[in-house]
Amino acid sequence: MSYKKDTICVQGGYRPATGESRIPPISQSTTYFYEKTQDMADLFDLRADGYFYTRLANPTVAAFEGKVAALEGGVAAIGCASGMSASTLAAFTVCGAGDNIVSSSAIYGGTFNLFAVTLPKLGIETRFFDPDAPAEEIEKLIDEKTKLIFTETVANPSIKILDFDKIAAIAKKYGVLFAVDNTLATPILCRPFEWGANLVIHSSSKYLDGHAAALGGVIVDGGNFNFKGNERYASFNEPDESYHGLVYADLPSAQFATKCRAQMMRDMGAIMSPQNAFLSWLGCDTLALRMERHSSNAKKVAAYLASHPKIDWVWHASLPENKYHKLAEKYLPDGQGGMLSFGIKGDVKQAAKFMEALQLITQETHVADVRSCVLHPASTTHRQLSKEELEQAGVPENLVRLSVGIENPDDIIADLEQALRHV
Repeated sequence: MSYKKDTICVQGGYRPATGESRIPPISQSTTYFYEKTQDMADLFDLRADGYFYTRLANPTVAAFEGKVAALEGGVAAIGCASGMSASTLAAFTVCGAGDNIVSSSAIYGGTFNLFAVTLPKLGIETRFFDPDAPAEEIEKLIDEKTKLIFTETVANPSIKILDFDKIAAIAKKYGVLFAVDNTLATPILCRPFEWGANLVIHSSSKYLDGHAAALGGVIVDGGNFNFKGNERYASFNEPDESYHGLVYADLPSAQFATKCRAQMMRDMGAIMSPQNAFLSWLGCDTLALRMERHSSNAKKVAAYLASHPKIDWVWHASLPENKYHKLAEKYLPDGQGGMLSFGIKGDVKQAAKFMEALQLITQETHVADVRSCVLHPASTTHRQLSKEELEQAGVPENLVRLSVGIENPDDIIADLEQALRHV
């Protein structure tokens, strides 16, 4: 049967046999026992499904992977140690020295630094584009060495909404893999595969877990990209001698996910821990309920802030006057999530005064869990960027990022009100 997303949240990823635990047990083991030598040989040759070492796969992690893959509508998922490791492994699966990534500049500061600073040290270039730029301007960045177009559904922290149709058309025209970080939207509000994406990435530490309890990341393979015979992706069409000549493009499904796990996860070992996978699996049970509340709360808070005399501007696509309101109605019709950004009138000191006066809302290096929190990105998550790079990423120095939780919205607004009196 085909189930709706809120049902998949509760039932997806794991089905017990008679007499087994109703929820996936925590398989807190590094290794697994087999009687027959051939059984283990088949696992190492990818001829059979199973587990032989938790650095590559684990039953508890697999349950979480299955739930997220089902929610996104993908064919396979890979649980990673963090959102950053998910982005890194995704890039390394297709890129090598001399290749390049074409990425939106409106992305999370850590990802921007990975692309702009770390990957170039390994010979992988990133060419950034303004997501609002016309298609023909973005296309100029693509050449025969471009292996990945990378974007975010809802940009962190500029809260820009992605124009999927524009980017998907470019990716299809040039035969380039289209990757989307869907962390802030979640599959409850937007499923990128339905809009032309080929790869979805999550920092599961955020809404998927939902409780700031478990670090993790996920890569979801849409199974909708044709690697076979694609000269741009020679590594998928050439035998992998480390797996006895396996050609990934010849696999019937999940070519990207298989290559990522068999090569990158094997060699880098950045898999999600069983304990964190268990907590994240539990967190997903209530994802649909939480995203509805996050979205409705943020809509009320955005409207309140937009009318406040001490607020310079508010970015949340629920506001009718927001630049991305029409795109949000198209791609995120059921809600725009709990993340918003706004500018305090005045300088950085005024922003600090406001944040330090908050009582219910806490100041944290985190977003997207049940508790409301704020951060000043220019001095924290994006502090490694120059003033020019901050502007390029859409992060003004007076920007305050607010992750709206699931508390009573009247209490959230009351706390904002009393803190603004200090500005």
